[in-house]
Amino acid sequence: MKLVFLDKKTIGEDMDFARFRELGEVVEYDFTSPEEVPERVTDADVLIVNKVLVNEKAIHTAKNLKLVCVTATGTNNLDKEYLADRGIAWRNAAGYSTESVAQHTFAMLFYLMEHLRYYDDYVREGRYIHDVVFTHFAKTFHQLTGKTWGIIGLGAIGRRVAEIARLFGAEVIYYSASGAPEQGGYLQVEFDTLLRKSDIISVHAPLNNYTEGLMNAYAFSAMQPHAIFLNLGRGPIVVEKALADALNEGKIAAAGLDVLCQEPMSASSPLLGVREKDRLFITPHIAWAGVEARTNLMEIVAGQIRDFLERDISGAE
Repeated sequence: MKLVFLDKKTIGEDMDFARFRELGEVVEYDFTSPEEVPERVTDADVLIVNKVLVNEKAIHTAKNLKLVCVTATGTNNLDKEYLADRGIAWRNAAGYSTESVAQHTFAMLFYLMEHLRYYDDYVREGRYIHDVVFTHFAKTFHQLTGKTWGIIGLGAIGRRVAEIARLFGAEVIYYSASGAPEQGGYLQVEFDTLLRKSDIISVHAPLNNYTEGLMNAYAFSAMQPHAIFLNLGRGPIVVEKALADALNEGKIAAAGLDVLCQEPMSASSPLLGVREKDRLFITPHIAWAGVEARTNLMEIVAGQIRDFLERDISGAE
């Protein structure tokens, strides 16, 4: 059995891949361009990918392929219809990063809400030395207690964020872009209501027909001027030019993004035109990547391959 990793480095070089070598021969590529895929998958039985596109053009040469594993929750890179036509199974990894993403959500919020960049610079630059007052009030901030937190996408991550927000004393409301039935424990509202009422809005939804471009110029103009916006879902859920304009025009107070429309970031990104840099905080798609989360991911993927191979062998017998 031959297992081929096409973009191993996207999982991190600190991960232990020994468990996969117990399942068969393992071939590892740090990165793979679309042009390199057909040659590299020729004799693969199992493909493990993160962002590599898997479609007819990529894997038409893979005559032995039985299973494709995505080391992520999202499966936008898979042509599922083509895989089904060829009888090739696929698996994704759900739930492995819930705690990591929820933690990063609050890290981003407090960085922006409490103006931590400003206060860090204030001390590092020596301005606190011999100041006349022991407390510096140049940038005031508010407590999370009593604020309304609006969540777009109440899946596993959204619910975890909601639980933690409640522990801080926030009121939680949510919007389901797909129109799914109301979930217990939290108030489901219309999109306009969420935009108007929320002091904080965080996105934890997948990218699909319901969410692409959801946060556009209209959405940002409907938010409160003091509101903070966080996107930890997928980049194209946000119209980045509209967000940059909203920040420059003072339509919202601040934004934190862990995902962008183009990753790595484009040199022509409209977000680079935000004038007040401390109102925009961008991290390079790292919310999912806590060490424990990635270790959990490796265990899930190895388990999926093991289970599939065991069923395949027993079926053949």
